[in-house]
Amino acid sequence: NVSVFINGSAEIAEGDSVTLICSSDSNPPALNFSWFKGETFVGSGRIYSISNISSDHSGEYKCKSINKHGEKDSDAVTLNVINVSVFINGSAEIVEGDSVTLICSSDSNPPALNFSWFKEGESSSVGSGQSFSALQSGRFYCEAHNQHGSQRSDAVTVN
Repeated sequence: NVSVFINGSAEIAEGDSVTLICSSDSNPPALNFSWFKGETFVGSGRIYSISNISSDHSGEYKCKSINKHGEKDSDAVTLNVINVSVFINGSAEIVEGDSVTLICSSDSNPPALNFSWFKEGESSSVGSGQSFSALQSGRFYCEAHNQHGSQRSDAVTVN
């Protein structure tokens, strides 16, 4: 029997790291381990680590254990890399009486269920939903939430 364990969560924020551990109860013990993302070989050894993770690392991973009698694949585990970004719709300069629309985008999997908006320096949210109209200057960021947790975007400056 060959299994893959994730040290941490299968939902990883972009820039974080994750470690996958391959376990085999074969007899005689496995001599080699190979790691695959989909069908592509990505590494060898019992432990496979990814640091500074990006959305390109999302996907299904499995390990192959090899002993003198043959090889056996583990079931696949799925890594989902969450990335949340904020886009400014139009100019970041506010004309008196106007507003700037900020749009929050998330490529989380499963998709974000809701969004919250914050102004730096304030503890409570200033809005909700995927878009937010900033009526005053400041630095704003959004948080995207799904059933696995939330991820905060970088802040954008509205003048």
